[in-house]
Amino acid sequence: MSAPFLILETGRPVASMRRHRGFAHWIRVAAGLDADAAVVVDVERGAPLPPLRDAAAAGFAGAIVTGSAAMVTDRHPWSERSAQWLREAAHAGLPLLGICYGHQLLAHALGGQVGDNPAGREMGTVELELQPQAGDDALFAGLPARFPAQATHLQSVLRAPDGARVLARSALDACHAFRWGASAWGVQFHPEFGTTHMHGYLRARREALAREGRDPARLQRAVRATPHARRVLRRFVRHARTLAPRQPLGE
Repeated sequence: MSAPFLILETGRPVASMRRHRGFAHWIRVAAGLDADAAVVVDVERGAPLPPLRDAAAAGFAGAIVTGSAAMVTDRHPWSERSAQWLREAAHAGLPLLGICYGHQLLAHALGGQVGDNPAGREMGTVELELQPQAGDDALFAGLPARFPAQATHLQSVLRAPDGARVLARSALDACHAFRWGASAWGVQFHPEFGTTHMHGYLRARREALAREGRDPARLQRAVRATPHARRVLRRFVRHARTLAPRQPLGE
């Protein structure tokens, strides 16, 4: 039996979308993982993370970090504890994928800079532009040079960690994806979001968007499927499983 994936749950969806369950469930389903192929740790609510015994980061094929309504710059104790764990896990070689907040948290953990996006809120189906360094990347190689993805965020990775490769950008965010080392990725977009999720988020934020001078109705009309973004998530799962098997976790 394949080793399971660890999902670090860092927050909940907007209230109107919780009838569809939570981020960890959305990620598991979009990644094509069976229920017994994922272990969820709710770090936002104080659940402890498993110890990293050695460079094998034993017992899991990889770890995925969810989105959150929290801000990395608020430095919540649970967030800082998670960042320390991610830093150790990345150096240990455990395959990692941070999504939205997880992307920012991983960048922060590895010495990058996170802050308010100078361009303001980025929300809706956005167009990503791959950077030259994506050409030989395990998750992005062979994807179209431009493709749509779902996004909703106020903060961004303003400076990628030293040594990281920036893999994708959008019109409003210069670091929509990065890879650090051989097996740690951050993506600002939401590969787990379908059109239902994106429409729901736009409805929940329509008043804020209108205050900011955005047209919520136009953004709703522009929502479309994002199959290439979902491929990134599934490729992470496949790639992590090709790496050497790990021993069970232990103290």
